[in-house]
Amino acid sequence: MTAWMPIDQMKANLVNVGLEVQRATTSVTIPDDDHFLLWAKTTLAKECTLAIRIVDEEEGRRFNREYRGKDYATNVLSFPSELPAGLPPRIKQSQLGDLLICAPVVAHEAKGQGKPEADHWAHLTIHGILHLVGYDHEQSADAKVMETLETEILAKLNIPDPYL
Repeated sequence: MTAWMPIDQMKANLVNVGLEVQRATTSVTIPDDDHFLLWAKTTLAKECTLAIRIVDEEEGRRFNREYRGKDYATNVLSFPSELPAGLPPRIKQSQLGDLLICAPVVAHEAKGQGKPEADHWAHLTIHGILHLVGYDHEQSADAKVMETLETEILAKLNIPDPYL
């Protein structure tokens, strides 16, 4: 059984985040909503809302194929929200977007990398949220920036550098 970090130790001075977590699979141990909320609040600098959908390999594969043209289940997919063009400037966007996390892939990767599942869930949630706010890792310089930021956020949660 995975040991999750006590939430009450980490709550101070974090931004307000509205979060919906949908569980479309129960195939592996999945963190509770409080952990996802903690990871989101630790990552984000402004108030917003987002949704996280936890899926099985079939749904993960279908979304990866449809949106990225890759026929396999990947660990996390990010779908940023955008306001329609032409709205008055006073209307601000608070919906950050949606994450789709494939639970069996997370479990398999954690085991293969010899990492605690809880740490890998935190890392991939943070990674996905950083994609929602505009970070990517397509170019090596951008990857370095994103990985450094991920490592700094994880350190706030007492999680070791996942890239070592």
